[in-house]
This record gives sequence, C-alpha cells and structure tokens, in this order.
Amino acid sequence: MAPTITHNDNALTDVERPNKRARVDANDKNGFELEHTRGSDLHEKEEDEIDEVPDIREEVKASDLHLDTINRAVLDFDFEKVCSVSTSNINIYGCLVCGKYFQGRGRKSYAYAHSIHDDHHVFINLETTKVYVLPEGYPVSDPSLEDISFVLAPSFDKTYTSTLSSASYPTRMSYDLASKAYLPGYVGLNNIKRNDHMNVIIHAVLHVTPLRDYLLLSNFHGKESELLKRFAGLAKKVWNPRLFKSQVSPHEFLQEVNRASSGKFRLEQQGDPVEFLGWLLNHLHKDMGGSRKKHSSILFSIFQGELRVETQQVLVRPDAGENEKPRFDIARDIKSTVSPFLFLAVDLPPPPLFQDSVEKNIIPQVSIQSVLSKYDGKTTQESSGQLRRYKCQRLPPYIISHFKRFTKNIFVEEKNPTIVTFPLRGLDFGDYVDLKASQPPPIYDLVANVTHESVAGTTRDKENTVWKVHLRAGEGEYEKWYTIQDLIVEETRKEMIFLGESVLQIWERRPERISHSKVDMVVDK
Repeated sequence: MAPTITHNDNALTDVERPNKRARVDANDKNGFELEHTRGSDLHEKEEDEIDEVPDIREEVKASDLHLDTINRAVLDFDFEKVCSVSTSNINIYGCLVCGKYFQGRGRKSYAYAHSIHDDHHVFINLETTKVYVLPEGYPVSDPSLEDISFVLAPSFDKTYTSTLSSASYPTRMSYDLASKAYLPGYVGLNNIKRNDHMNVIIHAVLHVTPLRDYLLLSNFHGKESELLKRFAGLAKKVWNPRLFKSQVSPHEFLQEVNRASSGKFRLEQQGDPVEFLGWLLNHLHKDMGGSRKKHSSILFSIFQGELRVETQQVLVRPDAGENEKPRFDIARDIKSTVSPFLFLAVDLPPPPLFQDSVEKNIIPQVSIQSVLSKYDGKTTQESSGQLRRYKCQRLPPYIISHFKRFTKNIFVEEKNPTIVTFPLRGLDFGDYVDLKASQPPPIYDLVANVTHESVAGTTRDKENTVWKVHLRAGEGEYEKWYTIQDLIVEETRKEMIFLGESVLQIWERRPERISHSKVDMVVDK
C-alpha cells in the first residue's frame, strides 16, 4: 500500500517526482513477507534497489512532502543503537516521526515495514546521518535537518573548545526545544537504575580541560575501541550547545562499560566511584595505545605522577618509652623506591569511639593540609612490621585525591564521617613534592569534588547512598559552582561545598609565574 500524497504547491512536479518502486513479486499476493536478514544481506538488497530507481533521486529538492511529520520532541539518540525488532546493531535507522530504531531500509527490512504499517516515512541512518524517505527510498538533503544531524553526531572545532575555558563561560547559556536554559557541560545525567556513582565520575573526568578537548575534537572511525568511541560520543553530547533536551542519558556508554568490565560495573547495582574511575582510566589508557612508560597516552600525561616510598624494618629499642612511636633509624639501611601513581590516597583520622552527651552530634573536622601531611616525607606510618614515609617526586598537571572514607571488617563496612575542609583555590602542594631551590611551589585549584551522602552513623548504607559532584565554571567575577545529582543541576554557594563528605577530588595546577628580566612570563607546565 503506497502512502497517500496530497496536492501541495511545493510538491515536486511530475518530472521531478521520483518514480514509484516496482511492485513486489506477483506471487506474493498478500504484500511482502518480513524476513530477519543479516546486516550484509540488508546492504546487498539496498544496493540492488538503488539501481532500480532513476538517478533523478539524487537531485531531489528541499521541498519534500513528509518533512513536516518529523517530531523532534520524541527524538532521543542517547540509547544504544539497536533495532527495536531484531535487536541487531548493524545498519540501523531511526524513525524521525516516532523515534524508534529499525534495521535496514530495503524492501524486506523492518524500517520499510514500519514506513508502510505506521505511515512514518522519514528515517535517518544513525551511522552516516543521511536522511531517507521510505518506502520510496530516495535521500533527502534539506538545511532544516541539520540540527537533527548535529544532535545525533555533534562535531566541534578548536574555536568552540577555547570558549569552554573562558572566564565568562557561565554567561553562555543555551536553550532546548522547550526553551529551558542550560549551560553546556553542566547538564543532568539520567540515573537509569543505580548508576549515579558512575554519573559523578563521568562529569568529573569530562571537566578536565585537556581530556575534554581531546574527546570533543576527536573523530574516531577506525580501529579504536568501542569504549573510547562511546565515551567521546558522550562527551560531545554533554558539551553540546544545541540539545533538544537539557539532559543526557549515558545509557549507550554504560552498556559498553558493562561489557568491557565483564559485568563488574552494572546499571542496576550501586558501586564505588573511586573503583570505577581507576578501572576507566586504566582501560582507556590501554585503548589509546598506552603502555607503562610515562606520557604513553594523554591520560598518563594528565594524571600520572611519581611517588617515593621509603621503608625500614621496625626494631624495638630497649631504651624506648612505653608510649613512644617507632621512628626511622638513620644508622640502618633505608629502602627507597619510586613508583608511578594516578591517585593520591589520603587517610582520614578515626572518629572518636565515645562521645559525651554534649558532643554526641558534633562531626569531627580536619583540614586538607593535615591529612596531606602523609606525603611530606617526614610523617611515618607503621604497617606489617615496617615503617613507611612518602613524598612525591613529580606532580602531574591534574591531581586526583581520594579520601579513604570506607573500611571493611569481618562484620560490616564502616564509614568515616569526618569532614575535610579545603580551599577552592590556591592549595599549596610545595610541602609534598621534591623541588629544586629555584622552583616555585606548585599551586592547585579545585575542579571537581565528589561527595557521599547517606543516613547518619558510621555504617555504610549502599542502598540509601546519594552521590553528588560539585563542578567549577568560569573564573574571577563570573565564577560559579554547580551541584549535580543525576538530573538535578543547581548553582551552589562556595561556602557549602566542603560541608559534604568528600570522597574524591580533582585539582588543576596553575600556570607558573616566573620573573625574568622584570617581565612576568606565564609558563604552562
């Protein structure tokens, strides 16, 4: 049954209108029979059918009868691109009328059947972004479809990425189809089931400037891993200034995470964001061709530093006091090793075991400088009969600090509710790294802060856990901070950020200012 065509002043003339397709085999008196074919068969059938239609199809003008049936409000390209009937991911087309995905566009394909049964005629190839009208099968080239192609496969240049780091970026608001304002890069991520612990990591990582620009400027069509391709695609959607909806679903990327991790990180299961971040960085590093060498991938260039660990066997001295702690003996051998790191693990002081009636509601607080003293090269830690002390040999451009808030014993997993206070800008790491006399201390500014919320107490409750991320936008007088929890995006006051139970932070090193011939020169490390 051919689609009904009404008269329209803008309709194609008899000369311009594409010829109707030849009827299906006469032996098939009941129409056509829908077959489940392989992707390769669909491609072959499409090529055969293209030959049947005159070349005049390629000259079809913009005035097409069916373009007014496109419904942008139902289009959602965030989900995995598989056929809604066969669940195949080969040669998939999206219906621009209802938003469903179908395989192929040949006569015996599911898209062809959908165009006849449901009277939906405009389809887009989800791989090439080309638009076709079915069942006739001719392509459509119309400027009005460019916004749909951009939402499906956005692409950016260096001019756009440079604006994302500008001081006044928070003033560059965009608007979705419903005229709702949003700031690209600071959009909600859908919590499909229990994936909020992965959502906060996605946001935090995508606000690391060098990695963000690398993903936004990428054009992966070769042998890159599917995980890398989907992560780049998700980055482009999060930073897209022309979204139809002011939110993004990470479904397609997280489905690949589930497959690549062999089910370790699943949509329906709550997990640890720090564990997920470690897996993601190492897996992406490997997919980018990285090795154990320094700077073998962009991830190692951004996050990898070097840590010196000094160890010495503990000996009990006869003259030691009863409460005296073991300390390094310079008269004995000290073993020193240098190891690379991606995270700086920070220990929190244990909360008090007993609290009186007055202080029972007081939550202990410590400064970030006091917990970072672990890496000053002087503070010692005793473990398994050995003394250890740590100091950084080299700090990366971006430091990931992880507060060890959860500990396990044979009975339960405990949570340390200690609050860590920290500055949003100007954290001096000079005491925690070996520097030459002429080197200025490295100064870091906070980029992202991941917090954990659950019921009060010291027992971890995974079922009632809420994960949030604080993100910085702009600089100077335009600087703003946003709190994102799944689909909720709110501007927050700077004074409120450190009040949460921080689990993970990302710090960005400032460019160093060196005085040379009475002229300040900015040297970006």
